[in-house]
Amino acid sequence: MTASVGFALGAAVLFGLSTPLAKQLLGSVPPVLLGGLLYLGSGIGLITLRLLRDRGWQATGLQAGEWPWLAGAILFGGVLGPVALMVGLQQTAASTASLLLNLEAVMTAVLTWVAFKENADRRIVLGMLAIVAGGVILSWPGGLAASGWSWGAGWIVLACLCWAVDNNLTRKVSASDALFIAGSKGLVAGVVNVAIALALGNVRPESSTILAAMAVGLLGYGISLVLFVLALRGLGTARTGAYFSVAPFAGALVSVVWLGDSVGLAFWIACALMGFGVWLHLSERHEHEHTHETMEHSHAHVHDEHHQHLHDFHWDGHEPHLHQHRHLTITHKHGHFPDIHHRHVH
Repeated sequence: MTASVGFALGAAVLFGLSTPLAKQLLGSVPPVLLGGLLYLGSGIGLITLRLLRDRGWQATGLQAGEWPWLAGAILFGGVLGPVALMVGLQQTAASTASLLLNLEAVMTAVLTWVAFKENADRRIVLGMLAIVAGGVILSWPGGLAASGWSWGAGWIVLACLCWAVDNNLTRKVSASDALFIAGSKGLVAGVVNVAIALALGNVRPESSTILAAMAVGLLGYGISLVLFVLALRGLGTARTGAYFSVAPFAGALVSVVWLGDSVGLAFWIACALMGFGVWLHLSERHEHEHTHETMEHSHAHVHDEHHQHLHDFHWDGHEPHLHQHRHLTITHKHGHFPDIHHRHVH
């Protein structure tokens, strides 16, 4: 559980830092092309890391029925989301955009509860309401930005919705190889967006700018997504999204300190509300008696209380290890989140 929280926070910080950096690059790269370069850097970098790790191409671990979920995640999270964000950043201060990205967690949680039936307690719901209130204050007419800012905010909200869909679809494949999931998303999304940008007549930027964009993408979209997928395994979608809500604060801090964005009272009120909402998420505890139904899947694991099984192959005792394994029905009680082993009804 501790490792999963660390993965989620690491993903949040890397993605949060990428927002103001991408804002800086928008001055020399059109939004669609920039979105493509960010994901292309992510895809090429992660696939290369996977090849080095495995010393060649290895099986993905995805089951036949999981490929449509991954394709949907690539479409919403890799193609539509980053383009909407880049368009929104053109019309919005990076600090404000960073805080608005908190709405991704809210939309992720709502979809998780409504469509995928993941459980939610009072603290999670109250935390989401606090984040929404902060977003409303940020988008209030005549608040932080000049004329036309609301259009930029609308594009950023659309990006949050795309990523909310993406998060829930990625949840369905989170037990598979995280490097492959994130790398394939980056590679496909990068190629598609770059092709669209060139077809629209976008001019190729300087090589140094391309490398800078791809480096930002590898860290903020690639490594960040790998950590996010690992967190999904241990925390579930809504909780991972809640921890990920610290991302905008990292971006906003950089925007104010490094980029010199000016902020007023509304910004700090919104910041306090969103911070309170995140704290409610981080302090949530969940424990009750529950039953694990019989299931079979493949993922890296250790032989803890949920993995008590024999092997039909020679095992040298090294953990964690990866293989197809079967879970028998078991009923017990302990603190847990809706991870890949605790997606039960309440």
